[in-house]
Amino acid sequence: MHRKHLQEIPSSGSNVSSGFAWDWESGRTAELLSGMGVSVLRKERLGSENTPQELLVAACSPHKKQKVKEKDFVIVRRPRLLREAEPGVSWDALPDELLLAIFAYLPLNDLLKVSMICKRWHCLSFDEFLWQTLDLTCRNLLPGVIGQLLPAGVTVFRCPRSSIGNPQFKTMKPLRVQHMDLSNCTVSVPDLQSILCRCERLENLSLEGLVLSDDILRSIAKNTNLIRLNLCGCSGFSAEALELMLSSCSVLEELNLSWCDFTATHVKAAVNHVTSKVTQLNLSGYRQNLQISDVKTLVERCPSLVHLDLSDSVMLKPECFQYFHQLIFLQHLCLSRCYQISPAALVELGEIPTLKTLQVFGIVTDSSLQLLRETLPDMKINCSHFTTIARPTVGTKKNHEIWGIKCRLTLRTPSSL
Repeated sequence: MHRKHLQEIPSSGSNVSSGFAWDWESGRTAELLSGMGVSVLRKERLGSENTPQELLVAACSPHKKQKVKEKDFVIVRRPRLLREAEPGVSWDALPDELLLAIFAYLPLNDLLKVSMICKRWHCLSFDEFLWQTLDLTCRNLLPGVIGQLLPAGVTVFRCPRSSIGNPQFKTMKPLRVQHMDLSNCTVSVPDLQSILCRCERLENLSLEGLVLSDDILRSIAKNTNLIRLNLCGCSGFSAEALELMLSSCSVLEELNLSWCDFTATHVKAAVNHVTSKVTQLNLSGYRQNLQISDVKTLVERCPSLVHLDLSDSVMLKPECFQYFHQLIFLQHLCLSRCYQISPAALVELGEIPTLKTLQVFGIVTDSSLQLLRETLPDMKINCSHFTTIARPTVGTKKNHEIWGIKCRLTLRTPSSL
């Protein structure tokens, strides 16, 4: 076909009948436009800017004869390539390692938001690298939340004073949690058991103030590497389950069993089966159930004790001091509200060379306290109202660490999950 000039193409100003029609092959459209200096791009190279829809259809439709009227002829601007419309590096082009490094700077709120962008970002946002430490203190955790977050690779989980719904775990796969604080949570016994039965790597655990069960203590017993255990104020389990747990957790260094719902049988199970490796022990709050004979058994079984709290044990008398002398590492002793011990008898404790602090609240008056301090100048007396044994967080409410570990992921504002 010889090249046609623009003047040969019918225009709207010519005297060509509007009813005139040609038999026109769509393949000749490209040939004609080529003669005009306009090239037609393939479909995958076309952008949508300034491109008539008719041309887009013609460029990708199968060849067939059709009638073309003069009004269908237009002069078009060459479209830009799609790749030119997106300068720079695409997020999709970034490797997973780089995206993970970026996500590591996001707070929990934003990390949960980016998880909803696309499937790839959802998978990356739940990578175990990002979820090693998690703080959900004082939150309302809806059903299914715990079951989704803990399997993401959490090793440090701080969640005291929260309301925990049914975890709804999807598998029985063991969790990686090593340090967990669920103190004073609102959680049912079955839901708590569903969490603990999946934990086998715990090193630090606090369940202060919770109702437990024998099954829960059996689950705790599976964590043979447990170093610190806080069961202060717990109830709902038998002496037999306590005995099993203490026998299994043979490397415990700090144990807090204060103010539990114990009978004399529970107390004897505790002193007879606690590991000899324990260095800090709190057995306060057992009033008539803790006898001097129990102190004798305890000292013989745990010679490495450094910190011992036997407060609120009204059956103890100065006779038990002879056993404290056998503890060659003893530095901190608590005997508050042991009312059968007189202030004058406390002077004998000054003969323990390693003893640094003595808490005797409730059994000495202010005047007696001053005299006692003068008599024992190298010992700090009544310097702390609260015990720190096995407790995850010590100090002010602004301290967000548990057992010295700071959690990175935390919600910035109070909310439900």
